[in-house]
Amino acid sequence: MHRVWNFSAGPATLPTEVLLQVQAELLDWQGAGCGVMEMSHRGKEFTRIIAAAEADLRELIGIPADYKVLFLQGGATQQFAQVPMNLLGRGAARKSADYIVTGAWSKKAWKEAQRIAPVRLAASVEARGEAADGFTRLPRPDELDLDAQAAYLHVCTNETIHGVECHDDAALAAQLPAGVPLVADMSSHILSRPLDVRRYGLIYAGAQKNIGPSGVTLVIVREDLLGRAPADIPSVMDYQVMADNGSMLNTPPTFAIYVAGLVFQWLKRQGGLAGIQAVNRQKAELVYAAIDASQGFYRNPVAADCRSCMNIPFTLARPELDGVFLAAAEAAGLVGLKGHKSVGGMRASLYNAMPLDGVRALVDFMNDFAAKHA
Repeated sequence: MHRVWNFSAGPATLPTEVLLQVQAELLDWQGAGCGVMEMSHRGKEFTRIIAAAEADLRELIGIPADYKVLFLQGGATQQFAQVPMNLLGRGAARKSADYIVTGAWSKKAWKEAQRIAPVRLAASVEARGEAADGFTRLPRPDELDLDAQAAYLHVCTNETIHGVECHDDAALAAQLPAGVPLVADMSSHILSRPLDVRRYGLIYAGAQKNIGPSGVTLVIVREDLLGRAPADIPSVMDYQVMADNGSMLNTPPTFAIYVAGLVFQWLKRQGGLAGIQAVNRQKAELVYAAIDASQGFYRNPVAADCRSCMNIPFTLARPELDGVFLAAAEAAGLVGLKGHKSVGGMRASLYNAMPLDGVRALVDFMNDFAAKHA
Protein backbone atom coordinates (compact mmCIF):
# COMPACT_ATOMS: atom_id res chain seq x y z
CA MET A 1 0.00 0.00 0.00
CA HIS A 2 1.29 3.44 -0.95
CA ARG A 3 0.08 6.45 1.07
CA VAL A 4 1.05 10.01 0.16
CA TRP A 5 1.11 13.14 2.30
CA ASN A 6 -2.16 14.73 1.15
CA PHE A 7 -2.31 18.52 1.54
CA SER A 8 -5.54 18.89 -0.44
CA ALA A 9 -7.99 21.57 0.69
CA GLY A 10 -10.84 19.09 0.53
CA PRO A 11 -11.88 16.38 0.29
CA ALA A 12 -8.91 16.03 2.56
CA THR A 13 -6.85 13.46 4.37
CA LEU A 14 -8.54 11.39 7.10
CA PRO A 15 -6.94 9.86 10.20
CA THR A 16 -5.34 6.50 9.41
CA GLU A 17 -6.89 4.98 12.54
CA VAL A 18 -10.34 5.94 11.30
CA LEU A 19 -9.76 4.54 7.82
CA LEU A 20 -8.55 1.25 9.24
CA GLN A 21 -11.64 0.97 11.44
CA VAL A 22 -13.88 1.71 8.45
CA GLN A 23 -12.04 -0.97 6.52
CA ALA A 24 -12.52 -3.49 9.30
CA GLU A 25 -16.23 -2.72 9.64
CA LEU A 26 -17.05 -2.30 5.94
CA LEU A 27 -18.71 -5.69 5.49
CA ASP A 28 -19.98 -6.22 9.02
CA TRP A 29 -20.54 -3.35 11.46
CA GLN A 30 -20.19 -4.68 15.00
CA GLY A 31 -21.92 -7.98 14.29
CA ALA A 32 -24.86 -6.51 12.35
CA GLY A 33 -24.09 -8.75 9.38
CA CYS A 34 -23.90 -5.81 6.98
CA GLY A 35 -22.01 -2.57 6.56
CA VAL A 36 -23.26 0.90 7.42
CA MET A 37 -23.80 1.73 3.74
CA GLU A 38 -26.36 -1.09 3.60
CA MET A 39 -28.29 -0.27 6.78
CA SER A 40 -31.71 1.29 7.04
CA HIS A 41 -31.43 4.78 8.47
CA ARG A 42 -34.52 3.91 10.54
CA GLY A 43 -32.98 0.78 12.04
CA LYS A 44 -31.69 0.46 15.59
CA GLU A 45 -28.05 0.14 14.43
CA PHE A 46 -27.92 3.45 12.59
CA THR A 47 -29.98 5.14 15.28
CA ARG A 48 -27.16 4.21 17.67
CA ILE A 49 -24.53 5.54 15.25
CA ILE A 50 -26.08 8.97 14.72
CA ALA A 51 -26.93 9.37 18.42
CA ALA A 52 -23.35 8.57 19.40
CA ALA A 53 -21.97 10.95 16.77
CA GLU A 54 -24.08 13.81 18.09
CA ALA A 55 -23.21 13.03 21.72
CA ASP A 56 -19.47 12.94 20.97
CA LEU A 57 -19.68 16.17 18.97
CA ARG A 58 -21.56 17.92 21.77
CA GLU A 59 -18.90 16.79 24.24
CA LEU A 60 -16.00 17.84 22.00
CA ILE A 61 -17.25 21.36 21.29
CA GLY A 62 -19.31 21.93 24.41
CA ILE A 63 -22.60 22.49 22.61
CA PRO A 64 -25.27 23.82 25.02
CA ALA A 65 -28.55 21.96 25.40
CA ASP A 66 -30.54 24.74 23.76
CA TYR A 67 -28.71 24.29 20.44
CA LYS A 68 -29.80 21.75 17.85
CA VAL A 69 -27.29 19.67 15.90
CA LEU A 70 -28.30 18.89 12.31
CA PHE A 71 -26.58 16.52 9.89
CA LEU A 72 -27.64 17.81 6.48
CA GLN A 73 -26.73 17.42 2.82
CA GLY A 74 -25.87 19.91 0.08
CA GLY A 75 -22.58 21.21 1.45
CA ALA A 76 -21.81 24.65 2.83
CA THR A 77 -22.84 26.10 -0.53
CA GLN A 78 -26.43 25.05 0.12
CA GLN A 79 -26.23 26.83 3.46
CA PHE A 80 -25.48 30.06 1.61
CA ALA A 81 -29.16 29.94 0.61
CA GLN A 82 -30.61 27.94 3.49
CA VAL A 83 -29.42 30.40 6.15
CA PRO A 84 -31.30 33.43 4.74
CA MET A 85 -34.30 31.25 3.91
CA ASN A 86 -34.57 30.32 7.58
CA LEU A 87 -33.38 33.37 9.47
CA LEU A 88 -34.67 36.45 7.66
CA GLY A 89 -38.18 36.00 9.01
CA ARG A 90 -41.68 36.06 7.55
CA GLY A 91 -44.01 38.62 5.99
CA ALA A 92 -43.96 42.08 7.54
CA ALA A 93 -41.40 40.92 10.11
CA ARG A 94 -38.91 39.99 7.38
CA LYS A 95 -35.52 41.63 7.86
CA SER A 96 -32.25 42.14 6.03
CA ALA A 97 -28.91 40.67 7.13
CA ASP A 98 -25.30 41.85 7.23
CA TYR A 99 -22.38 40.10 5.51
CA ILE A 100 -18.66 40.60 6.09
CA VAL A 101 -16.65 39.60 3.02
CA THR A 102 -13.11 38.41 3.78
CA GLY A 103 -12.48 36.04 0.86
CA ALA A 104 -13.98 33.96 -1.90
CA TRP A 105 -16.35 31.90 0.24
CA SER A 106 -17.90 34.73 2.22
CA LYS A 107 -18.30 36.60 -1.07
CA LYS A 108 -20.15 33.63 -2.55
CA ALA A 109 -22.36 33.47 0.54
CA TRP A 110 -23.20 37.16 0.24
CA LYS A 111 -24.03 36.86 -3.47
CA GLU A 112 -26.19 33.78 -2.92
CA ALA A 113 -28.11 35.48 -0.12
CA GLN A 114 -28.96 38.31 -2.50
CA ARG A 115 -30.91 35.77 -4.56
CA ILE A 116 -33.15 35.22 -1.53
CA ALA A 117 -33.61 38.80 -0.32
CA PRO A 118 -31.83 42.17 -0.18
CA VAL A 119 -28.88 41.86 2.23
CA ARG A 120 -26.20 44.36 3.19
CA LEU A 121 -22.46 44.32 2.69
CA ALA A 122 -21.27 45.27 6.16
CA ALA A 123 -17.57 45.23 5.28
CA SER A 124 -15.14 44.03 2.63
CA VAL A 125 -11.39 44.38 2.25
CA GLU A 126 -11.40 43.29 -1.39
CA ALA A 127 -10.85 46.77 -2.81
CA ARG A 128 -8.38 47.95 -0.17
CA GLY A 129 -5.38 47.45 -2.43
CA GLU A 130 -3.11 45.33 -0.19
CA ALA A 131 -2.98 42.66 -2.90
CA ALA A 132 -4.46 41.95 -6.31
CA ASP A 133 -7.77 40.90 -4.77
CA GLY A 134 -7.28 42.50 -1.35
CA PHE A 135 -8.17 39.41 0.70
CA THR A 136 -5.15 39.52 2.98
CA ARG A 137 -6.64 40.50 6.34
CA LEU A 138 -9.83 40.93 8.34
CA PRO A 139 -11.60 44.30 8.40
CA ARG A 140 -10.87 46.58 11.33
CA PRO A 141 -13.71 47.56 13.69
CA ASP A 142 -13.79 51.07 12.18
CA GLU A 143 -14.42 49.54 8.74
CA LEU A 144 -17.64 47.80 9.82
CA ASP A 145 -21.05 49.20 8.95
CA LEU A 146 -23.44 47.12 11.03
CA ASP A 147 -27.23 47.29 11.07
CA ALA A 148 -28.66 47.13 14.59
CA GLN A 149 -31.87 45.67 13.14
CA ALA A 150 -30.23 42.93 11.06
CA ALA A 151 -31.60 39.40 11.27
CA TYR A 152 -28.01 38.18 11.63
CA LEU A 153 -24.38 38.99 10.83
CA HIS A 154 -22.68 36.42 8.57
CA VAL A 155 -18.93 35.73 8.61
CA CYS A 156 -16.56 33.08 7.31
CA THR A 157 -14.14 32.48 10.16
CA ASN A 158 -11.53 30.77 7.96
CA GLU A 159 -11.20 31.50 4.25
CA THR A 160 -9.96 28.27 2.67
CA ILE A 161 -8.72 29.85 -0.56
CA HIS A 162 -7.06 33.00 0.79
CA GLY A 163 -5.82 31.62 4.12
CA VAL A 164 -7.36 34.34 6.29
CA GLU A 165 -8.54 33.20 9.74
CA CYS A 166 -10.34 34.94 12.59
CA HIS A 167 -8.44 33.97 15.74
CA ASP A 168 -10.39 36.13 18.21
CA ASP A 169 -14.01 35.00 18.47
CA ALA A 170 -14.58 37.18 21.52
CA ALA A 171 -13.58 40.37 19.70
CA LEU A 172 -15.80 39.43 16.78
CA ALA A 173 -18.81 38.78 19.00
CA ALA A 174 -18.19 42.00 20.93
CA GLN A 175 -18.73 44.05 17.78
CA LEU A 176 -22.26 42.72 17.30
CA PRO A 177 -25.21 45.05 17.92
CA ALA A 178 -27.33 43.79 20.81
CA GLY A 179 -29.69 41.02 19.77
CA VAL A 180 -28.09 40.35 16.35
CA PRO A 181 -27.06 36.67 16.08
CA LEU A 182 -23.66 35.79 14.63
CA VAL A 183 -23.76 33.21 11.82
CA ALA A 184 -20.48 31.57 10.83
CA ASP A 185 -19.25 29.39 8.00
CA MET A 186 -16.55 27.33 9.77
CA SER A 187 -16.10 24.72 7.06
CA SER A 188 -12.31 24.72 6.94
CA HIS A 189 -11.35 25.08 10.61
CA ILE A 190 -14.17 23.69 12.74
CA LEU A 191 -12.85 21.18 15.33
CA SER A 192 -9.31 22.55 14.93
CA ARG A 193 -9.44 24.55 18.20
CA PRO A 194 -11.73 25.14 21.19
CA LEU A 195 -14.94 27.01 20.41
CA ASP A 196 -17.44 28.99 22.49
CA VAL A 197 -20.72 28.11 20.79
CA ARG A 198 -22.61 30.67 22.89
CA ARG A 199 -21.03 33.46 20.83
CA TYR A 200 -22.90 32.22 17.75
CA GLY A 201 -26.52 31.88 16.76
CA LEU A 202 -25.70 29.41 14.00
CA ILE A 203 -22.57 27.58 12.83
CA TYR A 204 -22.32 25.54 9.65
CA ALA A 205 -19.54 23.51 8.08
CA GLY A 206 -19.02 21.15 5.19
CA ALA A 207 -17.54 17.88 6.41
CA GLN A 208 -14.77 17.20 3.92
CA LYS A 209 -11.97 19.00 5.73
CA ASN A 210 -11.96 18.32 9.49
CA ILE A 211 -15.17 16.34 10.06
CA GLY A 212 -15.12 13.41 7.65
CA PRO A 213 -15.85 12.54 4.02
CA SER A 214 -17.86 14.77 1.74
CA GLY A 215 -21.61 14.27 1.78
CA VAL A 216 -22.67 15.62 5.17
CA THR A 217 -22.93 19.21 6.37
CA LEU A 218 -23.00 20.12 10.04
CA VAL A 219 -25.37 22.83 11.31
CA ILE A 220 -25.41 23.92 14.96
CA VAL A 221 -28.31 26.31 15.55
CA ARG A 222 -29.76 27.97 18.65
CA GLU A 223 -33.32 26.86 19.22
CA ASP A 224 -34.82 30.37 19.35
CA LEU A 225 -33.73 30.87 15.71
CA LEU A 226 -35.86 27.96 14.53
CA GLY A 227 -39.39 28.38 13.21
CA ARG A 228 -38.73 31.63 11.34
CA ALA A 229 -38.83 30.23 7.82
CA PRO A 230 -41.67 31.19 5.48
CA ALA A 231 -44.22 28.45 4.91
CA ASP A 232 -43.51 28.35 1.18
CA ILE A 233 -39.92 27.07 1.36
CA PRO A 234 -39.36 23.35 0.75
CA SER A 235 -39.72 21.35 3.97
CA VAL A 236 -36.29 19.76 3.50
CA MET A 237 -34.78 23.27 3.64
CA ASP A 238 -36.54 24.20 6.89
CA TYR A 239 -34.25 23.84 9.93
CA GLN A 240 -37.26 23.41 12.22
CA VAL A 241 -38.58 20.48 10.18
CA MET A 242 -35.16 18.84 10.03
CA ALA A 243 -34.66 19.34 13.78
CA ASP A 244 -38.10 17.88 14.54
CA ASN A 245 -37.15 14.80 12.51
CA GLY A 246 -33.69 14.32 13.99
CA SER A 247 -32.02 15.16 10.64
CA MET A 248 -33.94 12.27 9.07
CA LEU A 249 -36.89 13.78 7.26
CA ASN A 250 -35.39 11.96 4.30
CA THR A 251 -32.49 9.50 4.09
CA PRO A 252 -29.43 11.26 5.50
CA PRO A 253 -25.85 10.65 4.28
CA THR A 254 -25.52 7.65 6.56
CA PHE A 255 -22.01 6.52 5.68
CA ALA A 256 -20.57 10.04 5.96
CA ILE A 257 -22.23 10.48 9.36
CA TYR A 258 -20.78 7.15 10.51
CA VAL A 259 -17.24 8.16 9.48
CA ALA A 260 -17.69 11.61 11.05
CA GLY A 261 -18.62 9.87 14.30
CA LEU A 262 -15.37 7.90 14.16
CA VAL A 263 -13.45 11.12 13.59
CA PHE A 264 -15.10 12.64 16.68
CA GLN A 265 -13.95 9.64 18.73
CA TRP A 266 -10.44 9.98 17.28
CA LEU A 267 -10.36 13.65 18.26
CA LYS A 268 -11.30 12.77 21.83
CA ARG A 269 -8.30 10.43 21.92
CA GLN A 270 -6.05 13.31 20.78
CA GLY A 271 -6.93 15.31 23.88
CA GLY A 272 -10.01 16.99 22.44
CA LEU A 273 -9.93 20.36 20.74
CA ALA A 274 -7.30 21.81 23.06
CA GLY A 275 -5.02 18.88 22.31
CA ILE A 276 -5.44 19.09 18.55
CA GLN A 277 -5.03 22.88 18.62
CA ALA A 278 -1.55 22.53 20.12
CA VAL A 279 -0.50 20.20 17.30
CA ASN A 280 -2.13 22.41 14.66
CA ARG A 281 -0.25 25.47 15.88
CA GLN A 282 3.02 23.57 15.76
CA LYS A 283 2.36 22.44 12.19
CA ALA A 284 1.44 25.93 11.00
CA GLU A 285 4.46 27.52 12.69
CA LEU A 286 6.79 25.13 10.85
CA VAL A 287 5.41 26.07 7.43
CA TYR A 288 5.24 29.81 8.08
CA ALA A 289 8.79 29.73 9.43
CA ALA A 290 9.98 28.07 6.23
CA ILE A 291 8.23 30.72 4.15
CA ASP A 292 9.49 33.66 6.20
CA ALA A 293 13.06 32.37 6.32
CA SER A 294 13.27 31.80 2.55
CA GLN A 295 14.49 35.35 1.83
CA GLY A 296 11.59 36.00 -0.50
CA PHE A 297 11.74 32.72 -2.43
CA TYR A 298 8.35 31.89 -0.90
CA ARG A 299 5.77 34.49 0.05
CA ASN A 300 2.53 34.41 2.03
CA PRO A 301 0.53 37.65 1.54
CA VAL A 302 -1.70 37.44 4.63
CA ALA A 303 -1.28 39.82 7.57
CA ALA A 304 0.56 38.02 10.36
CA ASP A 305 -2.33 38.23 12.86
CA CYS A 306 -4.78 36.82 10.29
CA ARG A 307 -2.74 33.88 9.01
CA SER A 308 -4.68 30.63 8.94
CA CYS A 309 -3.49 27.56 10.82
CA MET A 310 -5.41 25.34 8.40
CA ASN A 311 -4.82 26.72 4.90
CA ILE A 312 -1.48 28.30 3.97
CA PRO A 313 -1.31 29.82 0.48
CA PHE A 314 2.09 30.84 -0.83
CA THR A 315 3.72 31.87 -4.07
CA LEU A 316 7.18 31.39 -5.51
CA ALA A 317 9.27 34.44 -6.41
CA ARG A 318 9.74 32.90 -9.86
CA PRO A 319 6.30 31.75 -11.11
CA GLU A 320 7.93 29.81 -13.94
CA LEU A 321 9.01 27.33 -11.26
CA ASP A 322 5.45 26.53 -10.17
CA GLY A 323 5.15 23.48 -12.39
CA VAL A 324 8.62 22.26 -11.42
CA PHE A 325 7.77 22.64 -7.73
CA LEU A 326 4.51 20.69 -8.03
CA ALA A 327 6.05 17.89 -10.10
CA ALA A 328 8.97 17.51 -7.71
CA ALA A 329 6.65 17.59 -4.70
CA GLU A 330 4.46 14.85 -6.16
CA ALA A 331 7.52 12.74 -6.90
CA ALA A 332 8.43 13.15 -3.22
CA GLY A 333 4.98 11.95 -2.13
CA LEU A 334 3.57 15.43 -1.35
CA VAL A 335 0.28 15.98 -3.19
CA GLY A 336 -2.59 18.49 -3.23
CA LEU A 337 -0.31 21.55 -3.08
CA LYS A 338 -1.58 23.41 -6.15
CA GLY A 339 -3.29 26.67 -5.20
CA HIS A 340 -6.91 27.37 -6.02
CA LYS A 341 -7.45 28.24 -9.67
CA SER A 342 -8.71 31.72 -8.75
CA VAL A 343 -5.45 32.76 -7.06
CA GLY A 344 -2.77 30.36 -8.36
CA GLY A 345 0.44 29.59 -6.55
CA MET A 346 0.54 26.91 -3.88
CA ARG A 347 -1.54 26.03 -0.85
CA ALA A 348 -0.80 23.63 1.99
CA SER A 349 -3.86 22.57 3.97
CA LEU A 350 -2.89 21.33 7.43
CA TYR A 351 -6.14 19.85 8.69
CA ASN A 352 -6.36 17.86 11.91
CA ALA A 353 -5.59 14.53 10.25
CA MET A 354 -2.33 15.74 8.67
CA PRO A 355 0.39 14.32 10.93
CA LEU A 356 3.31 16.40 12.12
CA ASP A 357 5.62 14.08 10.16
CA GLY A 358 3.85 15.05 6.95
CA VAL A 359 4.39 18.74 7.65
CA ARG A 360 8.06 18.13 8.44
CA ALA A 361 8.39 16.33 5.10
CA LEU A 362 6.84 19.32 3.34
CA VAL A 363 9.12 21.82 5.09
CA ASP A 364 12.22 19.76 4.30
CA PHE A 365 11.16 19.64 0.66
CA MET A 366 10.49 23.39 0.53
CA ASN A 367 13.88 24.16 2.05
CA ASP A 368 15.69 21.83 -0.36
CA PHE A 369 13.80 23.20 -3.36
CA ALA A 370 14.62 26.78 -2.42
CA ALA A 371 18.29 25.92 -1.97
CA LYS A 372 18.43 24.39 -5.45
CA HIS A 373 16.53 27.11 -7.28
CA ALA A 374 17.15 30.36 -5.38
